Amino acid sequence: MNLPLRYVWQPARATSKRLLIVLHGRGDSAEGLLWAQETLSIDSLNFLLLTAPNPYYDGFSWYDVPPNQLPGIRESGKLLAQVFAETARNGYAPGNTFLLGFSQGCLMTLEFGARHSHRLAGYIGISGYCYDPEALLREMNPDVNHGDWLITHGTEDELLPVETTRAQMKVLTDGGFKIDYREYNKSHTIDLHRELRDIREWIQSRGV
Repeated sequence: MNLPLRYVWQPARATSKRLLIVLHGRGDSAEGLLWAQETLSIDSLNFLLLTAPNPYYDGFSWYDVPPNQLPGIRESGKLLAQVFAETARNGYAPGNTFLLGFSQGCLMTLEFGARHSHRLAGYIGISGYCYDPEALLREMNPDVNHGDWLITHGTEDELLPVETTRAQMKVLTDGGFKIDYREYNKSHTIDLHRELRDIREWIQSRGV
């Protein structure tokens, strides 16, 4: 595929046109999430691991640190739109494609996914937050609001306090945005046991 971002492609173990696009956190890269396919262990799911466009120390980022996030969020959103257009041209329809992001990738999942012109099979955000919940409610594509959103966070998160994300998710849900929000006893990481088990079950419950 001709994508505007560096990527790693992990084909499904079984022939399938179902796809999971994965967005890493700040300072990481696609290679940092190579374990995700084996750990989630969903045979019918192709994995597309994307690397963010902006160098950040030994890794990459989707946008700048506060208070300068917005320009990077917008530019990365444009690149993601090109990615989704290209995957669709290659037979991976939006309705069969999931978007999953960790930390900065979670914010991009929310900010890009809610505004994208096509509704996806599902959206998963881990240990992140929303840049501007009120703006998202105003600008979101109403077709994406079908309850296919799972947002998780750690109660012991030392980088992104759970209180912020919890309050933002309440603003979104009070505004009519259907989100399945769950908290786990973890730090700023991905729980490889209970959290990933729940994510696997959540994806599989959508026909994968």
